[in-house]
Amino acid sequence: MTELSFPPLFVERMQRLMGDSADAFFDGYSLPLRRGLRVNTLFCDTDAFLARFPHPLTPSPFAAEAFYLDAPHKAGADPLHHAGAYYMQEPSAASAVTVLSPQQGEYILDLCAAPGGKSTQIAAALGGTGLLWCNEYIKGRAQILLQNLERSGVRNAVVTNADTAPLCEQLEGCFDAVLADVPCSGEGMFRKEEVALTQWSEMLVRECAVRGEQILHNAALAVREGGRIVYSTCTFAPEENELQIAHFLQTHPDFELLDCDVTFGRPGFLPAQLAAFEDLPHTLPLERCRRIFPADGGEGHFIALLHKRGQATRPTHPAPRIKPDDGVRAAQILWDDCFCTPPQGHFVRLGDTVRLIPNDCPTVHKLNVLSAGVPVGTVIKNRLEPHHALFASAHPADCKRVVALTLDDSRTTAYLHGEEIPVTCDKGYALVTIEGIPCGFGKVSGGVLKNKYPKGLRLL
Repeated sequence: MTELSFPPLFVERMQRLMGDSADAFFDGYSLPLRRGLRVNTLFCDTDAFLARFPHPLTPSPFAAEAFYLDAPHKAGADPLHHAGAYYMQEPSAASAVTVLSPQQGEYILDLCAAPGGKSTQIAAALGGTGLLWCNEYIKGRAQILLQNLERSGVRNAVVTNADTAPLCEQLEGCFDAVLADVPCSGEGMFRKEEVALTQWSEMLVRECAVRGEQILHNAALAVREGGRIVYSTCTFAPEENELQIAHFLQTHPDFELLDCDVTFGRPGFLPAQLAAFEDLPHTLPLERCRRIFPADGGEGHFIALLHKRGQATRPTHPAPRIKPDDGVRAAQILWDDCFCTPPQGHFVRLGDTVRLIPNDCPTVHKLNVLSAGVPVGTVIKNRLEPHHALFASAHPADCKRVVALTLDDSRTTAYLHGEEIPVTCDKGYALVTIEGIPCGFGKVSGGVLKNKYPKGLRLL
């Protein structure tokens, strides 16, 4: 048994759920707590990353680009982390997107997206194609989501801070796939986050089950016919997991439960195994769900894959006709000066910021849109000041001027400190890369790069 002091009611519930297997479940907590990271394949492939990373990594079963990190490591001081080459992520958290299986060109909605681990994983799978719509109800967490998307170089995303009901009503049928990684009682986070252990209660389980039911119902609106929903939690409570899926299938006959088709974890509990919590029809194929326990190499996760019957294409949304102003024209001039390839999308000025918006992007009304596409620059006194995100999301091969730094180059630390550095590069705005991975930009003049790395990101 682990040294964790579990709430007695939690222990009783797990014994009721698992019977003779409960002791084996709790024995899983005697295994070491393992940290994980996921390579950002938007910027580099896994082999190239492994050759650069300073510590040994062990493949994780939960995603092809996910690894266990068992050595002490401070990501905040690592230039590769600053460049967005990887994302620190609890190992089993990568499992839900693996089951979602995003395909390039798809339109995908992440309904409860903060802090951004699953969103950035989806973005990497999309490879800059299609559209990723990320929503987070809590505004403070939405800001963290924005930062992680920017650091990971995501250009084809929209971020909203909205309730899922009006959002999904306005975006009805717009998405090929929806991820509903719903807020839960957090039983799978007991070792990772002490607050999850201290705040747990059976009332919290019931409250989260109600909220998860509402979010899953809303997700059903947003997905097109023929599309799919992945519902996931990081808890073990059947009310938030199999029972949730059972209720959904009984009230949404246009959906079916598919097998997750993965080798990690273990099958969901059958109706007979859930009888101590609720009497369910024995025909429900709940074993198609997937559970991950501490003994399975991750702290805890539940995943269900739902398919919406029928076949329909998602609606198209032609770009609005926008009269170009000086800011939009300046953005096009800046783009032509810095990049070799045409922009993928259209420039729109919103206030003092000019953004590059993905083509065929849906619009919402009276909802809080925090970000759309990538900010190109800010209009300041009739000139356009380029934005860090424009270069942090660029590919070196698309840029006309690149300052290529390496991990053993003293200029790398100096750049991350916000200092000017000597360079051999043509005059103008230049992308700065670290080991070939975009990190930021600066303005070259007279053999010196004037640093434009944001103050809030700099190494102290």
